[in-house]
Amino acid sequence: MQYVLSVMSSDHPGIIAGVSSAVHRLEGNINSCSQTVLGGYFTFITIIDLPKQYSSEELAKEIQFSEGLGTDYRVIVQPYEHGEPKMNISGSEKLTAEKSAVETFVITAFGKDQPGIVKEFSRYLADHDINITDLYGDRNGDEFVLIGQLTIPVNVNIGNILDDLEEIGKEFGFTVKLQHNNIFVATNQLRLAE
Repeated sequence: MQYVLSVMSSDHPGIIAGVSSAVHRLEGNINSCSQTVLGGYFTFITIIDLPKQYSSEELAKEIQFSEGLGTDYRVIVQPYEHGEPKMNISGSEKLTAEKSAVETFVITAFGKDQPGIVKEFSRYLADHDINITDLYGDRNGDEFVLIGQLTIPVNVNIGNILDDLEEIGKEFGFTVKLQHNNIFVATNQLRLAE
């Protein structure tokens, strides 16, 4: 049985060790995971395999009250649904093979921090069936940096998307860049190698 497990806590050493030990104690396996620390708070999401079936509440308690973890944790569990998440489609529109094919891009935006930046970019992307698969934002003094990984349907005109995103950026005084993931990875690997 597979589950999606999410943990939030104030950050300190040993959280992943505690969670992974609890999964191991239940004879489970971690299939994939992602973790970050933001503003002193730790978040961890993972997909796990377990040999036994649990209710979401039972499994959350098994993880949360495991030895060594303490009680300063919020654990959320839900059964993992196999396959790709379903897209919301309005009206009689059908999901075609072409529309379901996507490419990965990286967006970077930076400028003076102000309310509404994340809302404007994310609303535009959602309205164009562009999914945000990873997102990082951070304010340093008056400056705000936003970096996101996007999956964009192959039938979308990337030039138009970039023009629109740059226009949104201008309204906020932000510089916006959109690169195919392969180019982003290649150029950053070259910089690291220098």
